[in-house]
Amino acid sequence: MALLVVLGYVWPEPASSAAGWRMLSLLELYRSQGWQVIFASAAERGPHRADLTALGISEVTISLNCSSFDRWIAELQPDAVLFDRFMLEEQFGWRVEAACPNALRLLDSEDLHFLRAARQQAFKEQRQLEPVDLHSELAMREIAAILRSDLTLTISEYEMALLQQQFQVPASQLLYCPFLLTLQLPLALPEFDERKHFVFIGNFRHEPNWQAVLWLQQIWPLIRAQLPGIELHIYGAYPPPKATALHNNKQGFLIKGWADDAHQVLRQARVCLAPLPFGAGLKGKLIDAMQNGTPSVTTAVGAEGMCLEGAFAGLVAEDNHSIAQAAVRLYQDEALWRASQQQGFAILQQKFAFEALQPGVWQQLEQARTNLSRHRAQHFIGAMLRQHQFRSTKFMGQWIEAKTKLAALEQLSGAEQQ
Repeated sequence: MALLVVLGYVWPEPASSAAGWRMLSLLELYRSQGWQVIFASAAERGPHRADLTALGISEVTISLNCSSFDRWIAELQPDAVLFDRFMLEEQFGWRVEAACPNALRLLDSEDLHFLRAARQQAFKEQRQLEPVDLHSELAMREIAAILRSDLTLTISEYEMALLQQQFQVPASQLLYCPFLLTLQLPLALPEFDERKHFVFIGNFRHEPNWQAVLWLQQIWPLIRAQLPGIELHIYGAYPPPKATALHNNKQGFLIKGWADDAHQVLRQARVCLAPLPFGAGLKGKLIDAMQNGTPSVTTAVGAEGMCLEGAFAGLVAEDNHSIAQAAVRLYQDEALWRASQQQGFAILQQKFAFEALQPGVWQQLEQARTNLSRHRAQHFIGAMLRQHQFRSTKFMGQWIEAKTKLAALEQLSGAEQQ
């Protein structure tokens, strides 16, 4: 049986973030092909993490900057290794190459971190994003990891184009792999007049979500003035005190915190209100809204990569007044609401259905794996980067390991002398 080892940045929390259920879909992709899957991480196990063992996936705790990983991975000799975000490729890529040179090395970018960071900086400085903003140290690190990897799973068509056009990443090193959804649309969704209020949902630890909540504070009075009595319900994992302090019953601005069932929450709301000021990749909250027949109001960044023939499952606006007007219009106009709902269903079926995407994604993965030498021979820059291997990363890891061992020996020696 073929073996995939996934090196996780965190343990997947599918109920907390889109990154969590995206990772589960990738694990299921390999499981559906009969592969054995091991998920390994050095992160702490959070309270909302998925029970991977119940899905037939082995869980292993590994250590950073420790040669015990080298021995472990060498014994396994996996057929493929998936790095969960570029930081894991930096940390473990050189170790995997040394111990398992014939393993297909995959990188799941989740979204482009340097793109999100550049947009965040432009937002902070209250200006438009410029192409030069993307030429950052973070971009150098992330694109170097992409070039060192055999294939990078790229979640957004926009990001596919950006990597190829602005950074000349070969198309043969990129694999378009958006959310892979097993669609089971509810048979009996609540109708327009059975739904009430607006909803926002998103992990508070994700900065774009927190900034969206702060922006909603400005927008909400404009909506509430036209829709008195209507409420905005804000849900998300890990709400900090600064978020719960925004709760205002009088204004109907309600910080709800953790949602036991995000789908039920979205199904009861009439409109998902998600004015995201920056970000990257695909937005899980908007996918969830589509699955529950809930049209959304968002920004161009929010809708990026999620339109079908230029149309989104709701309305797109960019400033306080326009967002408020779009929200009120979508909330009140039943014909527009129904059309937006149907557009959401079409987007799900045509852009994100597991059954439709899986054969093409799997064919590219297997083609690279079964022709690995030929595949790598096409990519000289990647080979060059692996040769130099960003030596600072490798030597830093070895230095930390040596320092840890020395500290342990000194502690032992001190104890013996006492």
